[in-house]
Amino acid sequence: MDLLAERFSGKVAVVTGAAQGIGAATAKRLAMEGATVAALDRRAPEETVADIAEAGGAARAYLCDVTDRASVDAVFAAVAAASGGPHILVNNAGITRDDMFFRMSEQDWEAVLSVNLTGVFHCSQAAQKYMSAQRYGKIVSLSSRSALGNRGQANYAAAKAGVQGFTATLAIELGPYNINVNAVAPGFIATAMTAATAERVAMTPEEHRRQIAEQTPLRRVGRPEEIAAVVAFLVSEDASYVSGQTLYVNGGGR
Repeated sequence: MDLLAERFSGKVAVVTGAAQGIGAATAKRLAMEGATVAALDRRAPEETVADIAEAGGAARAYLCDVTDRASVDAVFAAVAAASGGPHILVNNAGITRDDMFFRMSEQDWEAVLSVNLTGVFHCSQAAQKYMSAQRYGKIVSLSSRSALGNRGQANYAAAKAGVQGFTATLAIELGPYNINVNAVAPGFIATAMTAATAERVAMTPEEHRRQIAEQTPLRRVGRPEEIAAVVAFLVSEDASYVSGQTLYVNGGGR
């Protein structure tokens, strides 16, 4: 990873779920373009921060449970004290607890909604206090193609559809404070989370990826770095008049 032109120089970016997958790729991409990154995760995102430092970027690791409002508020206060801002928030933290609807436990329903939707609420509300005061902010939340419906994911689909409605509403309410709010809805991306989905359908990750690739117009699955590139666009000044949108990034799939 080489340090590129610094279009995010002077900006502080908070990325949740930054220990792996799309979150790690996004943290690295924003740092690569000059942002000071606060990498948040419920398990230490030290590897992500180390990779950023090795490339010449700036990042700090923070332990944070996005389902715990007190934890979120404390971390955002710590980020502001250490680095300033935040100017950018990427709500990426997410989990799956897949099962057919008739078997789905209330515990698995609540867990997925709590992380994937309530966590977005907690972090966005914490961030907007700083963003509104500075009259500048960019919020991007991760939705999913599953928001349109996906077998075995009633909880995940509901949460990710909720992210889209939440995004559209925040864009209306926060727009007057010069805060852009958007969402990205990936299709199948090769991550540890989708590897776990393969196990649910009794396939290896490689077999599952091949099957999905055959059904995708581009005939391949996506990479975390490709989602990170879209997020970087949405939090940049190149997207200064884009707000309230959900951008599907799925290789042309439906």
